[in-house]
Amino acid sequence: MNVICLEEKAFYELIERVVERLSEKHNVPPEKWIDGEQAMQKLRIKSTTTLQKLRDEGKIEFSKMGKIILYNSFSIDAYIEQNKKTTF
Repeated sequence: MNVICLEEKAFYELIERVVERLSEKHNVPPEKWIDGEQAMQKLRIKSTTTLQKLRDEGKIEFSKMGKIILYNSFSIDAYIEQNKKTTF
């Protein structure tokens, strides 16, 4: 029996890719609204302060219902695309 060890970050990236492929295969549309934890995973940040800064600066869309804050998944994708750097 072989044991495979992964760092936590690599493990979650692998899970993310598996979910994406399964969603594509089964034609499951991505969620429009996600919670803060999911938003942080998507942005690959660990700080809630950074997430709040992006929200306060209007860089990502959000909706607040009472104490619950949901983030627009598509606006996070757009933010990532806008900040990509192409290399030679």
